[in-house]
Amino acid sequence: MWCYNMKKSPAYHHSFQNFQEKGLSFEQVFERIISFMTLKPNGNYRLMVGTDSQVHRSQTVFITGIVIQREGNGVWACIRKVIIPRKMTQLHEKISLELSLTEEIVSMFTEERKNQLIAVVLPYLYDGATFTMEGHIDIGAGKRNKTREFVKEMVTRMESIGVEPKIKPNAFVASSYANRYTK
Repeated sequence: MWCYNMKKSPAYHHSFQNFQEKGLSFEQVFERIISFMTLKPNGNYRLMVGTDSQVHRSQTVFITGIVIQREGNGVWACIRKVIIPRKMTQLHEKISLELSLTEEIVSMFTEERKNQLIAVVLPYLYDGATFTMEGHIDIGAGKRNKTREFVKEMVTRMESIGVEPKIKPNAFVASSYANRYTK
């Protein structure tokens, strides 16, 4: 089985960015999410992480998006880019690496960090405040979708790390937000 050590690759980026800021550490990303939620702690929050990729002539670009959505009331989002310096032509390998990159970001939301996020909405639960965490997977179960044979495997991987999996058409962080930056 082919393995690529992303940590040693010069193309591996540890930093996150969005339109306002570049070079954010994960700690800074987490602080932005807490700040966003604290503005309206009685909201309905969805923390979503998803990755998409695009094969180019001599490399494959992976973009992982992190989106905190206050339903009906805005979002804060950022991305992280990883470039693999070769064309990845095997669909399973590409989908699997997309999910691995999503899993890596999800794992940064440790139990302690998740508890901090829940603590923001906790005093407002009886007022209807909610917090959920989702893993968006850029695959679909439709008959014409080439990725349908991988749905069970990828959904099981996401569930095994305690995150609610979403596939197309509900995986918009991967299939729409992250996709926009892979070109």
